[in-house]
Amino acid sequence: MLRLRIQLTDWPRRALILTDTPRPHCPQCGGEGGTSRDYGDPVTGEYTGTEWEPCPCWDDTRRWLLLPLPRLPRRRDTGSDPWAPDGYSNEPPF
Repeated sequence: MLRLRIQLTDWPRRALILTDTPRPHCPQCGGEGGTSRDYGDPVTGEYTGTEWEPCPCWDDTRRWLLLPLPRLPRRRDTGSDPWAPDGYSNEPPF
């Protein structure tokens, strides 16, 4: 059974997607979608990183595009002071 939700994504372009979510009462992951395991250097025992093991109750690659969102043009700043004569300020930038 799928547990779907709507999500906003920015890559490869802005869009609304429909994605699967982890089973909320999964006995293996507790609804987290997987378990993290810290590991260290076998010689010194110092922390080296964290490994993520996904749970079989969830497929994080299962996604469907719902609506591509348009790219909004950026505002262009003219950089001039509109209250200065000729649009340029003669005041030092304090």
